[in-house]
Amino acid sequence: MICPKCNFNQSEGNTECAGCGIIFKKYFAHQRSLLKNDLSVISSIKEDAVKNSPVPDKIGLLKELFLYVKPDINPFYFGGRILFFLIILIWGWKFIFTPMGSNYTGMSFMHMINLPFHEAGHIIFRPLGEFVSVLGGSLGQLLIPLICFLTFMIKTRDTFAASVSIWWLGESFMDLAPYINDARDLRLILLGGVTGRDVPGYHDWEYILIRLGWLEYDHTIAKMAYTAGILLMLCSFAWAGYLLYKQYKNLDLN
Repeated sequence: MICPKCNFNQSEGNTECAGCGIIFKKYFAHQRSLLKNDLSVISSIKEDAVKNSPVPDKIGLLKELFLYVKPDINPFYFGGRILFFLIILIWGWKFIFTPMGSNYTGMSFMHMINLPFHEAGHIIFRPLGEFVSVLGGSLGQLLIPLICFLTFMIKTRDTFAASVSIWWLGESFMDLAPYINDARDLRLILLGGVTGRDVPGYHDWEYILIRLGWLEYDHTIAKMAYTAGILLMLCSFAWAGYLLYKQYKNLDLN
């Protein structure tokens, strides 16, 4: 055999090297011990790398951003939020389980809230050209709840109000869906008491989809908008409900 330390060639039966005198058994045991220590160091380095990875920091940042609640919650305000949550929960389920073709969203109180922002959108986006101006009506009623969401999240740090904004954004998508769905039929009563058939070029989504060459997909796009609204509402229910649970744990009862 060849000595692992001095490379002296000797018979296989030797227990110690005839060249340098090391005892093979002790030498190999020492090498195994060093190898275990090296593996332990490598494992420790890997664990530290995982702990210090930016991924947990990002997850923690998202939790802090979306699940933040104040440490001391006023019971009176908490009771008001519970009541408001129950209202949008029950009302939201009514929106969700009512077929799009019924145009329940267009006949609801929320439609009257969305309508001024829709009309304002036409004016705000007018400098960008006719197409964007027409599309701007729909963009306007979607942007307002989105702006509210960003304001509550970033400026006021009111995550519960932000979750309600997501509910409103979902309702706005559902409010637009019957309008999109009517792009070919042109039977929906529009502002002014007329239909798209009565006044050519008056129907926003007929104009938009014709310009895009997508008129035949009006029903599909409408279903996508309605589904997006439902998903946003469901997300708002889960988010707001969890926030209320955290606020309940932080009630200031003193």
